[in-house]
Amino acid sequence: MAKSKEAKNLDTSTEEKIIQAARKVFTQKGYVATRTRDIAEEAGINLALLNYYFRSKEKLFQMIMAEKLQLLFSVVLPIVNNDDLTLDEKIETLVENYIDLLIDNPDLPLFVLGEIKANPEGFKDRLQVRKLLQNSSFIRQLRERKPDVEPVHFIVSLLGMTVFPFIAKQILFADDSTFKMQMEERKVLITKWARTILET
Repeated sequence: MAKSKEAKNLDTSTEEKIIQAARKVFTQKGYVATRTRDIAEEAGINLALLNYYFRSKEKLFQMIMAEKLQLLFSVVLPIVNNDDLTLDEKIETLVENYIDLLIDNPDLPLFVLGEIKANPEGFKDRLQVRKLLQNSSFIRQLRERKPDVEPVHFIVSLLGMTVFPFIAKQILFADDSTFKMQMEERKVLITKWARTILET
């Protein structure tokens, strides 16, 4: 017997409530420290109902992690593979878009770093970042522009300057408004630093 429209809406609503709760709890606690009971409590449902929709914590986590990684790569890949942009334009666009993404998702860096530390091999196999970057026009342009600079060093420095303030936010910055203002300034500064490296 087919489900009524109301029953389907209830299913969708409950499932979305669980996903939102899982997103919040996993981001705050990480995979290992999160219990399915924590997610059920955050969603305001009982554990049996959570298990009805999602059979395991692993399944829920994989869904949330895929979502987080999609966020990261949706910013990076279209830029590093865009043959219409110069290297300088790519750097400026990457820094600006990445900072905007992290301002909207401030827990993302610590969440991803925590999970990479907990499962480095799993992330290495899953992300294939080195392979994706090696085949990008960004790396080709970087080698042509500055052959004596190892691309990995340059990219790690660029990422470090962009991501680290979000990791150290609570220690380094007085309040959210100051932080956002300084991150806007940082978009310009990082681009200048990157160009200086490429020009010296």
